[in-house]
Amino acid sequence: MNLILMGLPGAGKGTQAEKIIDAYGIPHISTGDMFRAAMKNETALGLEAKSYIDKGALVPDDVTNGIVKERLAEPDTEKGFLLDGFPRTLDQAEALDAMLSDLNKKIDAVIDIHVGEEVLVERLAGRFICRNCGATYHKLFNPTKVEGTCDRCGGHEFYQREDDKPETVKNRLAINIKNSEPILAYYKEQGLLQAIDGDREIDDVFVDVKQIIEG
Repeated sequence: MNLILMGLPGAGKGTQAEKIIDAYGIPHISTGDMFRAAMKNETALGLEAKSYIDKGALVPDDVTNGIVKERLAEPDTEKGFLLDGFPRTLDQAEALDAMLSDLNKKIDAVIDIHVGEEVLVERLAGRFICRNCGATYHKLFNPTKVEGTCDRCGGHEFYQREDDKPETVKNRLAINIKNSEPILAYYKEQGLLQAIDGDREIDDVFVDVKQIIEG
């Protein structure tokens, strides 16, 4: 089973990826891991990617695609794989089709874990930090035991990092939505896209994931 896992930040993609890997024993292939492995092993493409990353530049598609193809050709992908973080653009999606064709493989399903924007903002913008001791909390998932009082030090001053502020989160989500729309449309046209409601308990979401994989 060759899968692509998609979903906006905060949709619970990472949690579902872990459950898929545990249940089906297929490798989890993420862009970050691939880059790190290629650079550590000092492959030609890994060194080329490193030269861009060291300059703070984006790694060109042809280098990224080459690293993905090398990874998908490794023996542990014979029974399947879970792609996470790739493709990020329509060009990459088309390149992925070409490289899989060369490897005599194909994508079986694209699972999109869908959660509404308002819920995602709540999830992502809920983190706050004690100014005194640095303890981290979340309004929904990990609130203080007594409202307005740090569990660790008893402090009453809290702050949010810039990345966690609602406006920053909304902007980040808007960019992700814009970038993912053409990719989702591409796979929908191919009949591969399977959308799942991610605004539920983790195990309930995984029941739907299993139905797609086993169906």
